[in-house]
Amino acid sequence: MSATEAGACAAASTDPGPLRNLRWVHPGAWWVWALGLAVAASRTTNPLLLGLIVAVAAVVVSARRPHAPWGRTFSAFLVLGAIIIVIRVMFQILLGVPIGSTVLFVLPTMDLPDVFAGIRVGGEVTGEEILAGAYDGLRLATILACVGAANSLASPARLLASVPGALYEAGVAVVIAVTFAPQLITDLRRVRAARRLRGRPVRGLRGIAGSAIPVLEGALERSVHLAAAMDSRGYGRIANRTTRQRRVAATALLGSLALGLIGVYAMLDASATTIVGVILLASAAAVAIVGVRMAGARSPRSRYRPDPWGGPEWITAASGLIAAAAFIAAAIWMVPGMTTPVDPAQWPRLPLLAVASLAIALLPAWVTPQPPDRRSL
Repeated sequence: MSATEAGACAAASTDPGPLRNLRWVHPGAWWVWALGLAVAASRTTNPLLLGLIVAVAAVVVSARRPHAPWGRTFSAFLVLGAIIIVIRVMFQILLGVPIGSTVLFVLPTMDLPDVFAGIRVGGEVTGEEILAGAYDGLRLATILACVGAANSLASPARLLASVPGALYEAGVAVVIAVTFAPQLITDLRRVRAARRLRGRPVRGLRGIAGSAIPVLEGALERSVHLAAAMDSRGYGRIANRTTRQRRVAATALLGSLALGLIGVYAMLDASATTIVGVILLASAAAVAIVGVRMAGARSPRSRYRPDPWGGPEWITAASGLIAAAAFIAAAIWMVPGMTTPVDPAQWPRLPLLAVASLAIALLPAWVTPQPPDRRSL
């Protein structure tokens, strides 16, 4: 539990009145909701629908993000998304195939070797071409905004504490990396400030050499303390399992990986129907859940104050999955408005099914409890 969460819980214990009904939402529910919106964004190029998805994510983040360092990352993802749109349009202008007949301007062309046949650099730039690049960039930026919403709503420490036992070692490695990387930067600043006060150089090779030893010494000392703490808590213990159990778990994990790869290929292959890819991916997810659960039996763990999964979590996860299912169904049924033509350019339409599913995706802004560190109630 982070210092922010610990302080919020301490405040709730000293003043139970206004914070009596507040609690942390399970981070897995936020990620399922956000990934559902990301899947929905991947099934459309309609800029109005993509804008609505970003608006839904922004409303929920504004209503339920905690006052913690990770709660302020959503705006950074939005800025990164805007940069991606600009880069995508620039690539479309420089290297894209001309679309349409509305020529806006002409760039100088560049002759390329025969090995790059089919690639065009420069030439005529049409309005339809720029519009197509902007739509593709907006779709990628929307998916990125959904991931940013999950980062702003879900505590990384709580999310890693909730991973299955099969991913326990990987989760510990990620926690150590996330915890120690900022500490190294803090140590470097502290050492540089101390050397500056002593009149010693902080720049150049001498400054780097003089700062490296204290920083490495502090990192080594923390590593020794961490190893002792992990050893005292029984890290690395493995439960006894039969050979059959290990083989079944490994077969399930490899089978889920194979089904997932075939499902992705079916989704990308134009000759295959989308429903086949959806069925294969759903089967891969089911087999993966079984395999991860069986593999997790090798790492018995006990959780201190596990995050509950109640009604708000079910509603949050279901609202994201409903949005994803509605967009996938609309794409399969070729509902008008899911894709916006660019040649000739047309004004985007709003499919009722997609809009209704996004309205459902707004429910977490009201049905989930406020984080304990928000005292606005």
